[in-house]
Amino acid sequence: MKSNRAAQEPRWVRYTLLTIGLGFLFFFLALPLVAVFAEALAQGVPIYLEALKEPETRSAIWLTVVIALAVLPFNIVFGVAAAWAIAKFDFRGKSLLITLIDLPFAVSPVVAGLVFILLFGAQGTFGPWLSDTTSRSFSPCRG
Repeated sequence: MKSNRAAQEPRWVRYTLLTIGLGFLFFFLALPLVAVFAEALAQGVPIYLEALKEPETRSAIWLTVVIALAVLPFNIVFGVAAAWAIAKFDFRGKSLLITLIDLPFAVSPVVAGLVFILLFGAQGTFGPWLSDTTSRSFSPCRG
């Protein structure tokens, strides 16, 4: 009969590890979420609800929902394919694929956002070209 090693550890070790794990979960997930909602509601719920009525706010929320729904099928297909390939096969480039999958967890979202602003912002590397290209492509009065 196979014994369960976790059950053989002293109770204080299990509770200590559980407390540490839940502490990290609270510190890195719950606490920032509470801070975001506290800051958003700092001036009161009516002000917050009034901000939701702004056209820019509705547009940003709608864009977020549309993009999330658009990329969801791709994430599912490529995520399952990558997980299956990594778990089932040994191939050249496997470590590179694992690194690319792990990269978003290693790079801070603030740093990633800064990179996007420096590349695609109005004064960024590709910003002026992107602005010219999109203004010509999406202009209502193309002739």
